Parts: sequence; structure tokens; C-alpha cells
Amino acid sequence: MTYQAKPARYDAMPYRFCGKSGLKLPAISLGLWHNFGDATSLASQREMLRTAFDLGITHFDLANNYGPPYGSAELNFGAHLRRDFKPYRDQLIISSKAGWDMWPGPYGGGGGSRKHVLASLDQSLQRMGLDYVDIFYSHRFDPDTPLEETMGALASAVQQGKALYVGISSYSASKTREAAALLRSMGVRPLIHQPSYSLLNRWIETELLDALDDTGMGCIAFSALAQGLLTDKYLSGVPQDARINRPGGGSFKPDFLNEANLRHVRALHEMAQARSQSLAQMAIAWVLRDARVTSALIGASSAAQITELAGALKHLDFSADELTAIDQHAVDGGINLWQKPSTDQRP
Repeated sequence: MTYQAKPARYDAMPYRFCGKSGLKLPAISLGLWHNFGDATSLASQREMLRTAFDLGITHFDLANNYGPPYGSAELNFGAHLRRDFKPYRDQLIISSKAGWDMWPGPYGGGGGSRKHVLASLDQSLQRMGLDYVDIFYSHRFDPDTPLEETMGALASAVQQGKALYVGISSYSASKTREAAALLRSMGVRPLIHQPSYSLLNRWIETELLDALDDTGMGCIAFSALAQGLLTDKYLSGVPQDARINRPGGGSFKPDFLNEANLRHVRALHEMAQARSQSLAQMAIAWVLRDARVTSALIGASSAAQITELAGALKHLDFSADELTAIDQHAVDGGINLWQKPSTDQRP
């Protein structure tokens, strides 16, 4: 049957201005990092995308190498876009990225060279069947490429009409400031930064959020659920359908399930129950507590999960006592896989 989006889809979703731009993003965005490659059925993907849009989630976030295999998430999303969402293109924010390993040879191995960045963008547009993406990111800082070259490639993407806005991901505060200044000197607004951020990974609070505020950039937090660690999934062991057991799930390391982390997760779970929320809902609400965070980027393996996570929006406020109690267990869990690029190092 032809998909018709629910008329009331915009009623319950808050939309926040992205930094000092005129662009609004939904408080919750859907990331296609996992479960949109060829290892997941197209029927399941279709149900998740439809459910998300019907809940007012207008932002779908991709990257060139999302899968598995690399590129398959964009190919599959392009098929869903043509089948279901073509009439709604102007109601969607679609983003992609370049910077990590993608194709063989010296130009496809990632980084920030003009060759890699712009070739990757052209490939992404072809896979998705798009003339432009709404946001195009440098997926990581590359210490081996002059920052001016990488930002120049992003500026060219805008000037060529292939991206409406540009952003960066997993950059340090100092490199974020440099990148923003370079883009502005080229006549392009630095729209957004996409960092990892969660109850167990709070690195952006030290300097990055201030840098984003100063430069007028928005923030969209990825891995807000710590790849599923901040859910009730691991409270009683490792279930068979956990990410760690799925194709492409190697980013979730067994070491993340150490007893110290699980002790904090159990305590946070009890606090969430006292708020009449699931742990996952509280984790999303907590990320959104800071006005400088524009959107929380969620991943999901089912439509039901998306519906549950959207329930976080019903209770976004925290009392001072709640935040103090949460701080006792919102500690670094050693789960930041993106620490090296965000500290100006080679991956």
C-alpha cells in the first residue's frame, strides 16, 4: 500500500534551532549506523523509517560506510526514499559523512583530503538517488591533512549545491574553533557538530559545548544510549539478539560490560524507574537537558524501540536532586571509541 504519513506527526515532537542558524531539528533524530545494511530485512527497515517519520522524526542520519557492507545503508535508504518518502523530501533532513574507511586504495581509506571528501559525497548522492544532502559532515579530524583543505572541500560541497549545510564530527574543541573560523572565511556557516555523548561518556562537557556555543554551532549527540549499554538489555546478562552478537556489531566491545559499568547502569535504571521512565528514555532526556544539545541521535533495531525512545519526550525535566544523584553514576565508562580523533590523534 502507498505510504501516507500521519497528519498529526508534528504535534508531539519538539523542534530546536540548530545553534544560531535558522534550521530546526527534531529533539530526537534517527541514525542509520546499524540495522539498515543488508543484514536487516528491508521490511524491518521500512517499518522503522515509517514509524520514525510518523512520530515527527524528520532527520535521518547516514554516512558513506554505514552497513554492513559499506554503502548498503545509503543504497537501502535510497530505495525507501523512492518508495515511501519522495513526496516528503522537503520535510526531511538527510545527512551523510565522509572520513572513515570506505573503498580500496589510497583515496578511499578515510581522512580529510579534498579527493576523498568530495568523491565520497558524489558516491553517497548516487547511492541515495539525491541531488543534495541537507547536512554533509567531515566524519573525523585528520591530522595528516591540512584543516584548510578539509574545510575547503566542505565549502565546495555547499558552493556546488550538493549540500545545504556542513558539519564536523568527533573534533576536539580547539579544532572545532579552527574549523568554524576557516568555514566562515570561505563564506560558509559551520552548522553542527556530531559528538559521542552519554551518561557514561561526558567528554564534551569540558570544553566542546562552550566552543559550540561561542561559534554558533548546534550539537547532535550520537551514541546517547552507549550502543545499548544504557538500556535494560544487559541488566541480566547478554541477550542473543544484542548488538554484540549481530553482523556489524563489533563496535560494541565485550569490555564495556565490566562490572563497574554494570553497577552504574543498574543504579541509573533504578533512578529511571523512580521517574516512571525506562533507562533508555532517561538517558535520552538527560542528554537533552542542556539547551546547547540540539538533538539526540538514536539507533534502533525495531519500530517498537523507536516508539519507546520517543516516549522520553514526555518527561524531559530533571530536579536538582535528580541530577545530583545521577552524577554519582554518570561517570566515564571507557566506552569512547572516538577519543583519538577528538583529541587530534590518528585513529
